[in-house]
Amino acid sequence: MTLAWRCLRKAPQRLFSTSTRRLEVRSIAELPPRVHPGFKETSDHDLLALKWPSPPQNILFVRKDADEAVHSALLEYTQHVKSNYPDSNLVFEPDVAEQIHESFDFPVYTLRNSSSYHEKVDLTTTLGGDGTILHAASLFATSASVPPVLSFSMGTLGFLGEWKFKDYKRAFRDVYVSGHPPPSTLTDGGSGPASTSGWSKLRGKSMGAGRASRVLMRNRLRIGIFDLAGQRLPHEPPFAHPDNHSEDIFALNEVLLHRGANPHLAHITILLGTPGHQKVLTTAIADGFLVSTPTGSTAYSLSSGGCIVHPLVSSLLLTPICPRSLSFRPVVLPSNTPVTLRIEPTNRGKEIEVSVDGVRRQTGLTAGMEVRVVGEEVRTPGIKGERDWRGGVPSIVQGGGSGGAEDGWVGGLNGLLKFNYPFGEEG
Repeated sequence: MTLAWRCLRKAPQRLFSTSTRRLEVRSIAELPPRVHPGFKETSDHDLLALKWPSPPQNILFVRKDADEAVHSALLEYTQHVKSNYPDSNLVFEPDVAEQIHESFDFPVYTLRNSSSYHEKVDLTTTLGGDGTILHAASLFATSASVPPVLSFSMGTLGFLGEWKFKDYKRAFRDVYVSGHPPPSTLTDGGSGPASTSGWSKLRGKSMGAGRASRVLMRNRLRIGIFDLAGQRLPHEPPFAHPDNHSEDIFALNEVLLHRGANPHLAHITILLGTPGHQKVLTTAIADGFLVSTPTGSTAYSLSSGGCIVHPLVSSLLLTPICPRSLSFRPVVLPSNTPVTLRIEPTNRGKEIEVSVDGVRRQTGLTAGMEVRVVGEEVRTPGIKGERDWRGGVPSIVQGGGSGGAEDGWVGGLNGLLKFNYPFGEEG
């Protein structure tokens, strides 16, 4: 009787611990509000210093799809974060949350109904290639403020992600304590923070206020789509708002207008300046037309013959795609130059396709409709200090080298893009 009674007492406890906690996906609406970090200019004035006012708690993990190695790395990474930073809340996209939550003995969070990432997410971290980073940025395409992005290169190219996954423990810790002054008690263990909350009892080496993580602020485009009457069109999924509210879309790489499957060349007039004070630059008769950021200059624009622009150069790049005229060359403009792309009545195709960072709009543009583009303002004019910066995509980079922002960019050109690589030599 004693043995049977013990079995009965233990069984319900085992079922409760394995069923009620593991199979749980919650809404990010339950999470505390987002923590906004500060960004401060450094001595070399190219990379910024990241400084948290309090530890980041709500971490969004974005992974490359259909890759078993990336999925395994995600499990290892997230288990480490939750084990060593127990106050962290793990956020995933809905499909990933449903797939991965059974692997954990704690709840995970995802997007539900009217909730939005930009109101809750403190830090975004990606595992994949450049496409994964673009996808992560697109989750904040209607937000003027993007949380810092820590990216691990596990994709095909990885030009935008400097960090190797083997360094994830150090990289995450450095970002987590970025800008925090050294704690009162330290050890030389270097194993990461203890199971206590916040920064109060961090163990190991602290970054300190003077050794904050370095941030490369990548400019985006502000994009609005207008009908024949000049009225702004509402967004389509995945950029649509629950209340059908229309506002600008932000793009990290480019906005693309293309003839698509139509056999006729597109007729697109490019105008510079604000509406009412515009000047016609030219009418592009081509397969399509690109307006790119410096970050996007090494993407589709480069394949179309555009020049390579350093990410710190505040500019817009206009690139025709297979133009009819051989004298039509790419043009670089100041980022604050308003650019309007208008579909001409002479356009023989029914519609012109529009894509923002690779996401194609379901409904194309017809004659008289416009796409208006301008570079995003990332710095508040006339104000100095930590609140000097706004907008943009804060990308965590390895800023320990003597070249600052040049280290990763030059390395990417030479190592990944094989810039000016000579014939007949092995890489």
